Amino acid sequence: MITQNKRNAIRQRIHARIRQKMSGTGDRPRLNVYRSLNHIYAQVIDDQSGQTLVSASTLQLKLKTGGNVASAREIGKAVAEKAQAKGIKKVVFDRGGYLYHGRIKALADAAREGGLEF
Repeated sequence: MITQNKRNAIRQRIHARIRQKMSGTGDRPRLNVYRSLNHIYAQVIDDQSGQTLVSASTLQLKLKTGGNVASAREIGKAVAEKAQAKGIKKVVFDRGGYLYHGRIKALADAAREGGLEF
């Protein structure tokens, strides 16, 4: 059985490997996703200037439960709306070392439906 610390270390190694190949620019910022057991967070980041342009999380929206697919969809819609308001249409999707499945996939699909291109 893999302990939680070992699993997170593996995820962080995968994320570091992904980040070597991708970065967000001013024209096409990076949509980063982090999920914990109870919440999910999304940020649109310009890596050249080192600034977070847009963010959304289940804590900000004060959703009753943040650890399910439905709340991930809400966060995807919210981050897409905020990005559209700032004039951001194209992003690079950074899954954060997580598998593209479940909450991560739901957030990405909702962001695409909200108007983001990636």
